[in-house]
Amino acid sequence: MQERDPNTPTPENTAAAGAEASEAGAAEAARSEATNLEEALRQAEAKAQEHHEAWLRAAAEAENVRKRAQEDVAKAHKFALEKFATELLAVKDSLEAALATENATVENLKSGVELTLKQLAAVFERQQIREIDPAGQKFDPHRHEAISMLPSEKEPNTVINVLQKGYALNERVIRPALVTVAKPKDA
Repeated sequence: MQERDPNTPTPENTAAAGAEASEAGAAEAARSEATNLEEALRQAEAKAQEHHEAWLRAAAEAENVRKRAQEDVAKAHKFALEKFATELLAVKDSLEAALATENATVENLKSGVELTLKQLAAVFERQQIREIDPAGQKFDPHRHEAISMLPSEKEPNTVINVLQKGYALNERVIRPALVTVAKPKDA
């Protein structure tokens, strides 16, 4: 028998070498894919962290906006009457000046009171406070409060006497007018 050279390829050696090369290639492909997957995972984690931080910033900003709005509402409630009160100070000053006058005549006092009333009416107008004076109008239970009903020649449920004027602030009744109303005629 002839001896074979160990370096001479045989079908068995060639198949084994091919299998080893194939395994090495598969291992390299698996390592490459694992590296790619690890990189994709790092990128996804970084992006998730960015989104989480953005969400935290947005949540903090929303909380700050809510707190500022609460503070603004609290200040609005606390100082809502500031402008009105400031305007009323001039009316008070006028009344005090009238009382401080030593030798005031009835005519002087009357004209001072009339001027003060005009000041007050101007303040009411600037603040959107309107008088409700319903004399001769149809009774409106949303704007008037009937104290009594009296027989009258006027149409039934017509205001015949205003005992006290009412007031509305921006069309909202803050005090209804006290009135007497025409009673329906007995049939």
